[in-house]
Amino acid sequence: MLVGYGRVSSSGQCLDIQHEALAQAGCEKVFSEKMSGRSTNQREQLALALDFVREGDTLVVTRLDRLARSVGDLHRIIECLTAKGVAFRCLNQSGVDTDTSTGRLMLAVLGAVAMFENDIRRERQMEGVMKAKAAGKYRGRPASIDPARVKELHGTGMGAAQIAKTMNIGRASVYRALAA
Repeated sequence: MLVGYGRVSSSGQCLDIQHEALAQAGCEKVFSEKMSGRSTNQREQLALALDFVREGDTLVVTRLDRLARSVGDLHRIIECLTAKGVAFRCLNQSGVDTDTSTGRLMLAVLGAVAMFENDIRRERQMEGVMKAKAAGKYRGRPASIDPARVKELHGTGMGAAQIAKTMNIGRASVYRALAA
């Protein structure tokens, strides 16, 4: 059985193109979600797809980065599939499969490239943030904790845990406010 998996990163994006490609490839069942691909954590539909596939099945994705963005996550998923006797195929990157040694090599190379691209994007983003900070245009998230109030409550003899509970904040935030 061919089992498809589709993913987009945000709720504003559309899965229609992936669904069409997976249907044209012959996938009888498709799992899909709108979730960041940085990690496999909290990707419920991926977990369901990996649980659903059985020996002799093939998990199909349109592009490798739809499955995983890190080489570690990719290898863990492939190991899970291999242990279950499930093959893997990528539609838009021909030759990426687990049926041949060349396919497994291509899988590893493309996984490393995807991770490299993710790192480069993150570096560019951080450069932009630093530039905006230097220009005074980026200030980050507004402060949600009033350090003066934390110190005031601490001055009355209240402990960190009680201050955190009273202000509905984390205990670590109380300690940071007191240290400032």
